[in-house]
Amino acid sequence: MTVETIAAAGYAAFLVVVALGLDNLGRHTHDRSGRFRTQGFSYDPGLDLWECPEGEQLRPFGIDHQRRVARYRAKPIICNHCPAKDGCTDSNEGREIVRPLDPWPHSEAGRFHRGISVALLGIASVIVLAGILLTPALPDIGLLGVTLAMTVGVGLRMSRAFAATPSGFPGDALESRQAR
Repeated sequence: MTVETIAAAGYAAFLVVVALGLDNLGRHTHDRSGRFRTQGFSYDPGLDLWECPEGEQLRPFGIDHQRRVARYRAKPIICNHCPAKDGCTDSNEGREIVRPLDPWPHSEAGRFHRGISVALLGIASVIVLAGILLTPALPDIGLLGVTLAMTVGVGLRMSRAFAATPSGFPGDALESRQAR
């Protein structure tokens, strides 16, 4: 096996690991920011409401279809007399929580990270394919073939998921729903 073949296979494998890492990092960051905004609050999906640490319920009061979020708000009279108000909100209209309607890949950040990951997997596939085309030796082609199969497999799975999740950008999501 040639050094070039090992380098191409190693670099492609490295790009696959980086692509998967970016995708997971994007998901983790998205989930973490959501937990930060709602720290101390708990969501009940069956009742579709949030409960604050003091026991007050935040009920849905509106859906912003353009931004693809649901808005929840506590009663102002309760929040304004709450002893924990200073650490919770500065609004006199009650604490508000915004919940995304779409899961992570639909978000702008999710689509960005997923798109970068798909691009990296495409680059890895091109590198391995070029190695196959330039290498006449059978052991080299075997290693590069296995690497190409891995790269294409991960790339197809991720690109299918990318194509299947419409963008959450204002306007794009509405257009994709109208096209259905």
